[in-house]
Amino acid sequence: MGVEQMLKLAVLDIGSNSIHMILTEIQPDFSYKILDRFKDVPRLGEETFTTGSFSSDAIGKGTEVVRTLATLAHNRGFTRIEAVATSAVREAANGGDLIEAIEHETGIQVRVVTGLEEARLIYLGVRHSMDFGDSNVLIVDVGGGSVELIVGNRHTLLHASSLKLGAIRLNDLYLKKDTSSDALKRLEKAVEAQLKPTLPRFKKVGFEKLVGTSGMIGNLAEVMHLQKTGRPLPQLNLASFSVKDVLELENLLLDTPLKRRAEIPGVDPQRADLLLPATIVLRSIMERLDLDELTVSDKAIREGLLYDFIERHRDGIQAEQEIPNVRRRNVMYLARRCQYEAVHAHHVAKLSLQLFDQTAAIHKMGAREREWLEYAAILHDIGYLINSRQHHKHSYYLIKNSDLAGFTADEIELIANVARYHRRAIPEDDHKTLKDLDPTLREPLSVLGGILRLGDALDRTHFGVIHSLCCSVSPAYLDIALSTTDDAALELWAARDRKDLLAQGLNRTIRLTTTPTHEDPDA
Repeated sequence: MGVEQMLKLAVLDIGSNSIHMILTEIQPDFSYKILDRFKDVPRLGEETFTTGSFSSDAIGKGTEVVRTLATLAHNRGFTRIEAVATSAVREAANGGDLIEAIEHETGIQVRVVTGLEEARLIYLGVRHSMDFGDSNVLIVDVGGGSVELIVGNRHTLLHASSLKLGAIRLNDLYLKKDTSSDALKRLEKAVEAQLKPTLPRFKKVGFEKLVGTSGMIGNLAEVMHLQKTGRPLPQLNLASFSVKDVLELENLLLDTPLKRRAEIPGVDPQRADLLLPATIVLRSIMERLDLDELTVSDKAIREGLLYDFIERHRDGIQAEQEIPNVRRRNVMYLARRCQYEAVHAHHVAKLSLQLFDQTAAIHKMGAREREWLEYAAILHDIGYLINSRQHHKHSYYLIKNSDLAGFTADEIELIANVARYHRRAIPEDDHKTLKDLDPTLREPLSVLGGILRLGDALDRTHFGVIHSLCCSVSPAYLDIALSTTDDAALELWAARDRKDLLAQGLNRTIRLTTTPTHEDPDA
């Protein structure tokens, strides 16, 4: 499969501190490859957790960052963007204003996730990036607005909590205007107040390993490694450090004036004021749970979003990789969703297209109409999903009301009607299904509907006994010679009963004959 057929997906994570985007390519086996990463730090949550709302400046900055990232994605050929926003947006009284501004400026629809959904996505990202073995694992993600605690194993998420202990939130509420020991005590007390009622449930569920994730924990790991070894951390994923390391870093941050914390080797200048509250939260969790070691995962919510997207769109991704043509792909996706009988549907399509091609001198229609006929043939029986009785009308309803991207409303209406008239009554002016059909399409409907009606009859038993057909056209007649691989009495009976609509559309009397053949029907 060529690279051009890979599904390209941009994943956008609008957090309280930073906005991240990853550009990914989903492979045929549903694995993925990350092609590029981008990050900006507009700190949307700054002051939001104290005021309860975004400032107009924060909305402007957030929208501008997303617009820039969307432009980068589009310039690289990424038109599909999956976007989520977390705690700052879900808590701000005017978070909807930011979401609306982003959609207005970029067309991107942002999904605001709950704390528990955020935890689930983080779990998915971590679970797919490291071996849990046979044990339960506790995951802690320290973000800007919230801290997610998740316990799960390689099979399922067992328990999760979202706590309002993010680093930006704690910094804004307790340290931004007061760095005294009293302010630190108030911060510690607030952390304890949330951890005390929450952690016992995690102890009860049980776990054998602690895993930390998020940009905040990643930066803590880099700083701690430099402090211990004097060398940069060679690999973030699966790096480990102890509660003693966390405590030592906490003391170093406390002893360093805020203005000079960015000078500590490894500290991200954009996180310099946030690392202290992050270390306090992390150290408190480890101490209360009597945990000595934490292992870092470099995967979190963005990768979780990617895995979640793949799982939710597995059928569509497979169809997109198999069928690059967006119109055919969406027809096949609808057919599969409706559990269509593939062998029968495609055999009817084959016979119908033979009829179309061999009568082109009469109906004078071209490639566009031929495509409509094929798609109507593939979908003609999907109404069975609802009920076998009047399934032709149910097929019309399903086609008309499905989101067939790539088709105009008139095309969908015609395809739905062609499928609807594959059996029973022929089109009449008072039929409800014709009220939305463009009058100029009534003539094509008679021919295409008539062809499908006859094509379906020629596979009445669903055993493909009519292998192929050959048409002979004269001013008064359409003679159709049918090549059969078995007794075709039922097919002939059905075809003679359903030939009237096509005879009317082509203004010819239709005559049918059969010729036994020994050809391989699958050739």
